Formats: sequence, C-alpha cells, structure tokens
Amino acid sequence: MTFEESMKKLEEMSEKIKEESITLQEAMECYREGLECYNLCKKILNDAKQQIITYEEGVN
Repeated sequence: MTFEESMKKLEEMSEKIKEESITLQEAMECYREGLECYNLCKKILNDAKQQIITYEEGVN
C-alpha cells in the first residue's frame, strides 16, 4: 500500500468511527485498521527521511 492509499484509508477509518450508528466492535476494528495505516505511514516517512539523510551524507 502506498503512503497516499494508507492516508486515505486512515481518514476513512477516522470518519467511520465518528458515525453514531457504529458498534463497539466496528469501532475497535476501525481503530485497529487505522493504527496499521498510521504505522505504515510512519514507516514510509521514516524510510524517506533516512534516504534523504544518506543522500545528503553522500553529497557532502
């Protein structure tokens, strides 16, 4: 899953949790899926940061 796809899914899960008709079980599932998306986004960003640092170190 790409960063953009993961962010979209995270936003969808966030909106779904706000629905009044959601059950506790559904909310917990949305939370779990949202957390997975969050962790993936965080990993992708950290990997990109490391690539930039490595590149900058190679240039200097």
